Amino acid sequence: MSKLQLRPPLLATLHCSLLVLLIINGAAAAGKTGELTVIWGRNKDEGSLRSTCDTGLYTTVVISFLTVFGHGRYRTDLAGHPLAGVGADVKHCQKAKNVTVLLSIGGAGDQYSLPTAKSAQDVAEHLWHAYLGGGRRGVSRPFGDAVLDGVDVYVDRGRWGHYDELARRLRSFGREKPAVRLTASPACSLALFDDEVETMKTLSLFERLHVRFYNESSCDYSYFETRPFWGAWRTWTSRFPAARVQVGWPAMEEMSGFVDPQTLRESVLSSVQDDANYGGVMLWDRYYDKITGFGRAIKDIV
Repeated sequence: MSKLQLRPPLLATLHCSLLVLLIINGAAAAGKTGELTVIWGRNKDEGSLRSTCDTGLYTTVVISFLTVFGHGRYRTDLAGHPLAGVGADVKHCQKAKNVTVLLSIGGAGDQYSLPTAKSAQDVAEHLWHAYLGGGRRGVSRPFGDAVLDGVDVYVDRGRWGHYDELARRLRSFGREKPAVRLTASPACSLALFDDEVETMKTLSLFERLHVRFYNESSCDYSYFETRPFWGAWRTWTSRFPAARVQVGWPAMEEMSGFVDPQTLRESVLSSVQDDANYGGVMLWDRYYDKITGFGRAIKDIV
């Protein structure tokens, strides 16, 4: 009889203990997004787009870059990758692997700009008809009938003027079709912007920001000095509360801003995930990640 009387309190205790464990585990994982973005197209030895998606590591792959635009000329540079076959790989990534595939425009060169509002409109039209859901007679589609999910803007050292017109025009195309995903990959230092206020307004139009915390000594993370990084991170997350902000990180040891995966896990990701608009991690790039295994080492915590 006494055993029967003790069962309800015992079950209640166990139930409460399980609830506590669930709450603790839920809180610990609350900041994780599972979002891992990688730049692809910078080295022919990184493997195909299909093989990149087949790793199961990445939720977004950014094809890089459309390096020439803004003056009536357009060129896609995939660093030795043949364009033939990329379209089929795009479809495979999207349909078989549920990976978002974007086209990044810009890069390290100096053959792109948007000098006028008209040029921004023209480039948006070209992107829509050549890579996205459009299609116009006389406009070549480098990836055939594959429809990319959206566009990433990677302005390295140039000006951000008129990219707001580009973003608005691209967004307008998605009103009656699947929305065009819009992301940007700005450098972490605001000092690089010619007009900080206008650039902030422009970047607020993008749904996700891959902030590049590499190759910028003023805001890189360092084993010896972390304050510049944290100051920059707080600035980006506070100024863009509506955007998902990803930590852009180098997967190559020789690049400024590199720290080993364990340090990133324990000293960076464990803290940035406290911010409500933390959006995951972006890696530069697939070639170096293939060598170092950086993405695999952090995948479970992003």
